[in-house]
Amino acid sequence: MPPARPRHGLSLIFLGLAVFVVYAGTTVADVALPGIRAELPASATQLQWVVNVYILASACLLLTGGALGDILGRKRVFLVGLAGFGGASAVCAMAGSIELLLVGRAVQGAFGSVLIPVSLALVSALFPDPAARARAIGVGAGFCGLALGMGPVLGGLVADAWGWRWIFWIDVPVAFASLAALVRTLPDGQPRLVRRLDPVGQGLFIVAVGATVHGLVRGEALGWGSLPVTGSFLLAAAALPAFLYWERRSPEPMLPLTLFRNPVFTAACAVNLLSLFGLYAGMALLGLRMYAVEGFGPAQTGVRFLVLNGAITVASYAAAVLVVRTGPKWPIVAGTGCSAVGLLGLALLDGDAGYGDYWWLLILMGTGVSLAGAPATVALLGAVPVTWAGTASGVSNTFRQLGSALGVAVSTALLAGGVNGALPEALDRTPLTPAERDRVLEAAAHGDLMAAASLPDPAAAEHAAGAVHAAFAHGAAPPLLLSATGAALAGLLTLVLLRRPRPSTEDLTVRIPVEGEDEIARLSRSFNAMTAALASSRDRQAQLI
Repeated sequence: MPPARPRHGLSLIFLGLAVFVVYAGTTVADVALPGIRAELPASATQLQWVVNVYILASACLLLTGGALGDILGRKRVFLVGLAGFGGASAVCAMAGSIELLLVGRAVQGAFGSVLIPVSLALVSALFPDPAARARAIGVGAGFCGLALGMGPVLGGLVADAWGWRWIFWIDVPVAFASLAALVRTLPDGQPRLVRRLDPVGQGLFIVAVGATVHGLVRGEALGWGSLPVTGSFLLAAAALPAFLYWERRSPEPMLPLTLFRNPVFTAACAVNLLSLFGLYAGMALLGLRMYAVEGFGPAQTGVRFLVLNGAITVASYAAAVLVVRTGPKWPIVAGTGCSAVGLLGLALLDGDAGYGDYWWLLILMGTGVSLAGAPATVALLGAVPVTWAGTASGVSNTFRQLGSALGVAVSTALLAGGVNGALPEALDRTPLTPAERDRVLEAAAHGDLMAAASLPDPAAAEHAAGAVHAAFAHGAAPPLLLSATGAALAGLLTLVLLRRPRPSTEDLTVRIPVEGEDEIARLSRSFNAMTAALASSRDRQAQLI
């Protein structure tokens, strides 16, 4: 009996569901932090790491995750990663301490780092036709966009209804249901690269990224000149060039630097980094604004992100259609332009602005990141051989996750510095007593901006809240302006670098052998040699004539 035809449509749906829970994990915990703090004793820094450690673990291990799929087999690695993600979600849901929750989140991120690049490689292999691949990537991007937008909504609604633990319990049945389906629908026997992992490169990369994020997260609390913060940045400054040096000399690097000779690949990575930096910076700052300035609860905050969610979802599918008709260049340029305008508009908000003043900017941000993201992925996967899809998508998604991690870390660090710098002057313009003023300043130094509204005297509380709102707007403007500049730069790079539709990648395919292709390679070399001999014979005949 002939084997059944692979059910690629079903595979795509369950791959999308699996990636949905991974991407939702980056934002779903944001609005549940107050509930976590109420149940598990934790400092403000530890709460910040509930979000950051997930993104950081994923960003640091994506390169290895993509390579594992290429080496060990994408189906096998994806299924193991999905089972691990579901188990880690259960650990988070049952955590009895903030330390165990942080461990669970780190393990979640580590397994998620396998799922993201391998899913893209599987899609690339399932849909070899460029048009079908572009549509499939658009569907996958829709799942990712839906997850990014629905994360705050689901987190807020679930945390309000059943408690914060259920934002992790929900992942468990989704992960294992997808696992059961993909065991049957994913095809076996896809080609694998014959290469080894790069533990030295992986270690140096973890040190470089981890030290950078640690310094950014702890800088405001400990002081930017303190030994732990300065030491983190010095360690990162030493580890990054060491990593690049090692990767350049390694015969089997984790990050093949030759990929960046391809201008399409380079542009796509830059777009992923800068677009996600802006999106996560904007979401982090808006979430804080809604909670600390406008006084919304978790569910109310999540619902107000629905316009962002809708824009991301609709634009992801629209981008899949556009990229087939126009190619990736112009959708990316339009998307980065929308993101830049949206972020610039948020930077110009004053402290008294309400949701009605900026909801439309969320639509611009969501539309922009989706118009840029899916076409960048299409361009990247079309610029490398299919056997390199896992490694290439791992590199691409590493830049996405680095953008996410740095967007949150940089924006919150700049916000904290801006608020703490502007708040004393803002309070000086109010009729608060010295005791009331000191109380607000001390709370703000510990990350609590809601203390101003809880002063016993209603008039004093109103004055203090106004000062906090003004200081928040002052502190949020620099990171949002930085994010808008980054989005504009991504568009400019796209205009400059995305000129050739499919640059050559022959140097990669020649040096890296693939299982089962030795005979094909031998025949190919024989054919090339015969062609060269015939060409030489023709040249000699022409000279004789």
